[in-house]
Amino acid sequence: MKRGKIAGALIGIFFLCIQAPLFVCGQEKSSPEEMRLYAQSAVLMDGQSGRVLYGKNADVPMAMASTTKIMTCIIVLENCNTEETLQVSAYAASMPKVKLFMKQGETYQVKDLLYSLMLESHNDSAVALAEHVGKKYLPEEFGSLRDKETEAFTTEESKRAVEAFAALMNRKAGELGCEDTYFITPNGLDATKTITLNNGETVQREHSTTARELAKIMAYCIEKSPEKESFLQITRVPEYVFSANGRSFSCRNHNAFLQMMEGALSGKTGFTNKAGYCYVGALRDEGRTYVVALLACGWPNNKGYKWSDTKSLMRYGVEQYYFHDFSEEGTAFDESCLKPVAVTGGRNEILGEPACTAVKVLPDETAPEGLLMRNDEKVLVECTVKEVLEAPVKAGTELGSVCYLVDDVLYRRDCVVAADSVEKIDLNWCFQQIWKRFLPGNAARGKENVK
Repeated sequence: MKRGKIAGALIGIFFLCIQAPLFVCGQEKSSPEEMRLYAQSAVLMDGQSGRVLYGKNADVPMAMASTTKIMTCIIVLENCNTEETLQVSAYAASMPKVKLFMKQGETYQVKDLLYSLMLESHNDSAVALAEHVGKKYLPEEFGSLRDKETEAFTTEESKRAVEAFAALMNRKAGELGCEDTYFITPNGLDATKTITLNNGETVQREHSTTARELAKIMAYCIEKSPEKESFLQITRVPEYVFSANGRSFSCRNHNAFLQMMEGALSGKTGFTNKAGYCYVGALRDEGRTYVVALLACGWPNNKGYKWSDTKSLMRYGVEQYYFHDFSEEGTAFDESCLKPVAVTGGRNEILGEPACTAVKVLPDETAPEGLLMRNDEKVLVECTVKEVLEAPVKAGTELGSVCYLVDDVLYRRDCVVAADSVEKIDLNWCFQQIWKRFLPGNAARGKENVK
């Protein structure tokens, strides 16, 4: 009987353990693979290199709600002076809540509406900003609208300006390599658009992105954009107060993550019935930058799921990943291993000896200097250089590369180039060499010159 009780107790403990995968000996597990994330799609990214440190359905296009506004904000900052003023159209004023409740004909400063956009997520501010910037980029057939007062826009004219702004958003997404992202609205409200292809076929596109690409956009906003400091200033302030049109406004930052973890840097929340709760945020710790993107992270009444997922992923990144510089000893490529490359048919000062060119490594200044890596990960360095060249060869000609890979993914590629130019042997050069070296008078003068 005692043995039976002991066996039963052991079985009970076993089932208790397997039913609680989040904890081991009372502590949260350190790997996301062992955690239950609420988000249907999630990414933890190295904000400096773009390397995905963890992904869950990372490349599945989904609605992203008001996280859209990080792209709206950066496009406005990069294409507009924030001291400019804009007028409100009837279309912008008609946007649904959440809104600033602007009125047609009112005038606002761009800077004030950017805080309204990013802190309170006002949908009418997003459209007013999009119209103001977008009308400058309208196609030629609508060029007359560029000088028209925005407050006088018809609904159709407002939509054209917003469409021009969305084109700027999609162009920027393309430049960042976001192939599965498509913007229709500047505020993130769910939308579908019918597009006619060159062959006459039509396709339906939805306002959507992926967790990987949303994280990539945020990384651009805080790391690489020429307006990154302005973006951070707007998204980090706890509260912003301004006055306009005889009214006073107070905007409070709803990014609760800023107070949840040390080093929290920036972020944007979002929600629609289709998208669910979404979030994209960033954190800096000891020079390391982490970006988390969450899509479909619960629906009412589960508003707090996004904060739980964000903290879990950020803690995993901070605890497990460290910056590994490609120039560190043991990783950096040893240029002394590079040997001169023979050049067939090339000129040489020593007749009879084969011509050659020295080679050197030309660093890619745009590539990351290193990566966030776990201690158990390794960098593979591969060098390939052409063995033989054919004259002529110009200095700077690419001859090969030095590649830095982690888990078979290429993160840096430096070029190996010719250090010297080597001209091709031709008939004229041969006559010159004979004249200088073998004719008696020239040879004697050559000896005197040597003395």
